[in-house]
Amino acid sequence: MNRQKRIEIFERLRAANPSPTTELNYSSPFELLIAVILSAQATDVGVNKATARLFPVANTPEAVASLGVDGLKEYIKTIGLFNSKAENVIRTCHQLIEKHDSQVPNTREALEALPGVGRKTANVVLNTAFGQPAMAVDTHIFRVSNRTGIAPGKNVLEVEKRLMRLVPKEFLLDAHHWLILHGRYTCIARKPRCGSCIIEDLCEFRHKTE
Repeated sequence: MNRQKRIEIFERLRAANPSPTTELNYSSPFELLIAVILSAQATDVGVNKATARLFPVANTPEAVASLGVDGLKEYIKTIGLFNSKAENVIRTCHQLIEKHDSQVPNTREALEALPGVGRKTANVVLNTAFGQPAMAVDTHIFRVSNRTGIAPGKNVLEVEKRLMRLVPKEFLLDAHHWLILHGRYTCIARKPRCGSCIIEDLCEFRHKTE
């Protein structure tokens, strides 16, 4: 795929959604961090239901830590893998209190040192909470990047690095949100909705559907 085609793809995505953001509900970097940790192998809708109960009660590292693992589980038990997530969240809260003055760090290295935080979670927080150009490649972005030809790669890291290199600079900050939403609602896994896709004529997928 050439540069001009990529520019046009992102111009159309931007025109359709000028201010994209995450579908996770949050009101601070800490709430976003916790929501993203909880969202691994879970839906944003499911996470939002749990955090709608949790955050009014506890939305600081100290308040969540004071719940303890068992107390936290009561709020997040509807989410997959809630046992291990509860342990990671409590350990993360203790680390934030002890090492970061209860603030969410804004560097990849510090974020990835937190329990339950991998590269993808760190990228979401860096991008969404701190406005840094970062690409959190999940299954949706991996699929869209490969299927359309925007940034094909064999694995998540390869796609991430290629997107960071190939997405034109003016679109880099919001590209992760546009791609994730496109994969979630239009370029879906089993049968992409090519007939209602705003970039169908630019996409290089060979097996288009009606």
